[in-house]
Amino acid sequence: MSGAVDNPAAAAAPASAALRDLVRRLPKAELHCHLDGSLRPATLLELSSARGLALPATTAEALGDWMRVDDARNLEEYLARFGHTLAVMQRADELERIAHEFVLDAAHDGVRYIEARFCPALNTREGLSAHDVLVAVHKGLARGERETGTVARIIVCALRSLPWPHAQEMAEVAVAGRAFGVVAFDLAGGERGNPASLHAAAFDFARAHDLAVTVHAGEGDGTASIREAVHRCAADRIGHGTRLHEDSMLEQYVIDRRIPLEVCPTSNVQTRVVPTFAAHPLRHYVDRGAVVTINTDNRLMSGVSLTDEYVHCAQHLGFDPAALGALALAGFDASFAPFALRQRLRDEAAREIAALVAA
Repeated sequence: MSGAVDNPAAAAAPASAALRDLVRRLPKAELHCHLDGSLRPATLLELSSARGLALPATTAEALGDWMRVDDARNLEEYLARFGHTLAVMQRADELERIAHEFVLDAAHDGVRYIEARFCPALNTREGLSAHDVLVAVHKGLARGERETGTVARIIVCALRSLPWPHAQEMAEVAVAGRAFGVVAFDLAGGERGNPASLHAAAFDFARAHDLAVTVHAGEGDGTASIREAVHRCAADRIGHGTRLHEDSMLEQYVIDRRIPLEVCPTSNVQTRVVPTFAAHPLRHYVDRGAVVTINTDNRLMSGVSLTDEYVHCAQHLGFDPAALGALALAGFDASFAPFALRQRLRDEAAREIAALVAA
């Protein structure tokens, strides 16, 4: 498999200004967005320059184009770009700024609730502890929330490729970090050859301490990976779940138990899980009755906003405004926010969506 991936919108007619404006105004929730994959290009350029780090572009626009991963042959190649962002996420001031801007950008895109996920162990190379990392990110998210009203929470990730006891350590960080906005524990990173079962005890620990769990699965590997996430790690949600349709019995189990899918369609095209946006199974999952949420995965590496993803769903998969509104509400329903907050945000969104769709 070779060659660059086409822009997901390229094969469809340009979205009308009215559709894009409607989608941007829809109150949305984003549940699968990596903090270290969602920096502003201008911020990456400025922080890299301050550190004396060379980048392959000298303007924010050119850097944004270069950071968009259109030439990856698989998930692992897609992940390689993260070295550039993590290099400028090693000090508390850097982390706080990036987290603050993360919320501002989400709010500008009509996002009312967002869960920022990242692995604190990757931000400790220059002396910060995992606790320090959480405090800095929480400060930035909280400042953004105060300024915009967009609620932001944290999902702590462990990495599949790192040996035990890394996952256990991150699960302990997640449990201890609830005072700083942590709402769940996750397993991310290169999926193939790194089964979740190797880290299952960390999920046992998180659940024993009443912390929600989600697992990246069915993105870089097949349905056996999803089975482990569901049956061995007892995932409350599935990160991606793109290949779930390949196992009809497991698919039905996930649908029947209302286990939400954190779908990231553009990212799945880039990592070659699906050939095109139009070929993505998310419409199939919706039609089957699955709980489907739409997400960007990484705003920088995927070069998309959540509005872009919803617009692409309309262009390529035939979702009308009412269906887009239903997808938006599913994001609130599937969030890891405490029930009272989740219900308040959902009720507010439902009223606004009904008015927008009826207009």
